Amino acid sequence: MFTYYEPDTAPEESKPLMQESLASFGMLPNLHKVLAEAPITYRAYNETFSSFMQASSLSPLEQQVVFMTANFENNCHYCVPGHTWMMKSAQMPDDVVEALREGTPLPDARLQALRDFTKALLDSNGHIGDERLAQFLSAGYTKRQALEVLTGLAAKLISNFTNALAHTEVDEPMKPFSWTHPSLR
Repeated sequence: MFTYYEPDTAPEESKPLMQESLASFGMLPNLHKVLAEAPITYRAYNETFSSFMQASSLSPLEQQVVFMTANFENNCHYCVPGHTWMMKSAQMPDDVVEALREGTPLPDARLQALRDFTKALLDSNGHIGDERLAQFLSAGYTKRQALEVLTGLAAKLISNFTNALAHTEVDEPMKPFSWTHPSLR
């Protein structure tokens, strides 16, 4: 139902965004081809995703824990393989990648606290209560990082929901990491 735009067929406002995507990823992900339909949404996604990846005080692995928790909880058939590919390319720990894909406990207590906090935010639409926030802070995270998790979730809302609407086809480099939610296997 959705069009997979290319740089020469995209709406004019999306063309520079597509060039940014090509420069960032070395390819034009199918998600970005779909997002080109709505330049405002494409821009919001790119800016939110980039801000989280480049300016967050969370480590690259912690950022991926936030992203993958949202991908798993939102059952994103496209983003789980995409972020698996990203994590494997960055040589992040295989046991962490596998636990995030399967919804099983993480091998690191601090990362698990981040995952639990992220999931609690999703499950409660942000209304986690002071006790849950205190648990996150007692794991060594900061109030700044609690708010930064929201930036990661904002990017994931756009991508996960776009992929649900568009049934976005997984890109060729990510196909080896194709994924079905454990509850649907």
